[in-house]
Amino acid sequence: MLVPALLVLLFCLRGHAGLSPHFLQQPDDLVALLGDEARLPCALGEYWGLVQWTKDGLALGGERDLPGWSRYWISGNAASGQHDLYIRPVELEDQASYECQATQAGLRSRPAQLHVLVPPEAPQVLGGPFVSLVAGIPANLTCRSRGDARPIPELLWFRDGIRLDGTSFHQTLLKEGTTGSVESILSLTPSSHDDGATLVCRARSQALPSGKDTAITLSLQYPPVVTLSAEPQTVLEGEKVTFLCQATAQPPVTGYRWAKGGSPVLGARGPMLEVVADASFLTEPVSCEVSNAVGSANRSTALDVQFGPILQARPEPMSVDVGEDASFSCAWRGNPLPRVTWTRSGDAQVLGSGPTLRLPSVGPEDAGDYVCRAEPGLSGLGGGAAEARLTVNAPPVVTALHSAPAFLRGPARLQCLVFASPAPDAVVWSWDEGFLEAGSRGRFLVETFPVPEGREGQGPALISVLHISGTQESDFSRGFNCSARNRLGEGGTQVSLGRRASFSKQKNLVRIPGSSDGSSSRGPEEETGSSEDRGPIVHTDHSDLVLDEERALETKDPTNGYYKVRGVSVSLSLGEGPGGGLFLPPPSPLGHPGTPTFYDFNPHQGMVPPCRLYRARAGYLTTPHPRAFTSYSKPTSIGPPDLAPRTPPFPYAAFPIPSHPRLQTHV
Repeated sequence: MLVPALLVLLFCLRGHAGLSPHFLQQPDDLVALLGDEARLPCALGEYWGLVQWTKDGLALGGERDLPGWSRYWISGNAASGQHDLYIRPVELEDQASYECQATQAGLRSRPAQLHVLVPPEAPQVLGGPFVSLVAGIPANLTCRSRGDARPIPELLWFRDGIRLDGTSFHQTLLKEGTTGSVESILSLTPSSHDDGATLVCRARSQALPSGKDTAITLSLQYPPVVTLSAEPQTVLEGEKVTFLCQATAQPPVTGYRWAKGGSPVLGARGPMLEVVADASFLTEPVSCEVSNAVGSANRSTALDVQFGPILQARPEPMSVDVGEDASFSCAWRGNPLPRVTWTRSGDAQVLGSGPTLRLPSVGPEDAGDYVCRAEPGLSGLGGGAAEARLTVNAPPVVTALHSAPAFLRGPARLQCLVFASPAPDAVVWSWDEGFLEAGSRGRFLVETFPVPEGREGQGPALISVLHISGTQESDFSRGFNCSARNRLGEGGTQVSLGRRASFSKQKNLVRIPGSSDGSSSRGPEEETGSSEDRGPIVHTDHSDLVLDEERALETKDPTNGYYKVRGVSVSLSLGEGPGGGLFLPPPSPLGHPGTPTFYDFNPHQGMVPPCRLYRARAGYLTTPHPRAFTSYSKPTSIGPPDLAPRTPPFPYAAFPIPSHPRLQTHV
């Protein structure tokens, strides 16, 4: 009892002397990793009494080896007041509040909180380490961290050291205050370029700032990635071109399909296609479609094919009224783009270039054919020309055609040629005492015929014919007017009838000796030869003789005495028909005069004035010329029409010359 009292007394005395016990060092909050060593410091001054540690208010004991706490001990120089608490290895149960107490001095340190950190385990990626995805289809990658990691770890995604965005975080609670697992989901839409890529999921926390990684490799299934090339890319029409279709795919390629302009190329199955280039490849691309188990993809390319001009749209004929504007358009396709020029047919002068030709305020002189021309391309192929006709609507143009001279009281024919666009409403012949549009009137008959093609650009043509039967003296002195009219006006011309000289009244009779026809009746004027020389007398005609009406014929024997020729005077009527009536020309074989048929000149070419050329009973052949017996008989020709001055030749009005059989005699 004495010793404790003395100690208390000593303590009191020293306290009164200012040397009371105190803390030189107190423990602070501490963070320790699971399994590491933890040290909580405690140092006292002026105190040599009992020191102990408490855990969450529970005394651990006064001995320095702390029996019953195998992982705990107190260390340090007690004489100097050092009483540190050590814990090794730190476990989760060591996380608590600790105090250092000087029991005899009644001192308690501030509480120090020991935090035990549990590092996260390496995370797990579902489906790893090789994750199979399909390119183009959205997918989710799940990274999961299990265990009692403290604090809760953060899960991050990386690719090539770069953190990826687009993740979501999710944790699962096992029970209050603890977590079972932590998940992070990465959403992505992979492409074929992601095949073989490595992604890293990292779990990190305060316990393990560097974190722990788990890597996965993406295995992408993707449809083919196609590249299409052509060699050569620029080519002349007619040259060969090779297309090469290359593809990468997972799983491997299962097939190729080729098309041109959307239409399959039959027989093409592999990655290569050879063709002969033409103009269509410029506008119809070649495509290659490659397939595998995942899908298909295609690529297309168009060739730069150089080819000559190809006509796409011809110029259309135009019909405009005089004074109006006219325009033609044509379209040529080519590579390079062809140069288009415009000329008039038969004229090299260039009127314009480009797809359109404009002609302002046209006149009759502008009528004709216009040519749209494109030169051949680099390959020498293509090019050409296309024509279109410009018809200028104007009043009719009437031209007199050549009409053969006529005999007095014989038939006659007058003709005029009418160009008109629009077609004339009527073609009228007029003379002193009347007019006639169609049909017959007294001695006159009018026929009008279309011509297959009119004069260039002047619209359709008509030929109007005025037939006169039994000409009179007044017909040769008067003028006949041929006129036509349409909605734009009227045109006309005067046609005169020429007179052919008449034959004289003398008649040449030729007797052929030895004829048995000696009993034929004949007039006394025919019996000028002797009876022993009598034979049949034939009448001959030769039309190459042009005589005055008053000059007599000179009788001459063209046979140099082989035949005896006697001359008599016999009247010759050229203006009468076989029946003695007036001559009317035969109707056109093409139909009624009003029928719109083409004019046929043949029925009129062989037409000669009907007369009594042969007298069967007497055996005479009338002849106006003593040189009747020759081996040649010149035909009577109407001749080509005489057009008005400066009128171009009109092929459809040129009449072929009729022919007659040769006149031959036999003894």
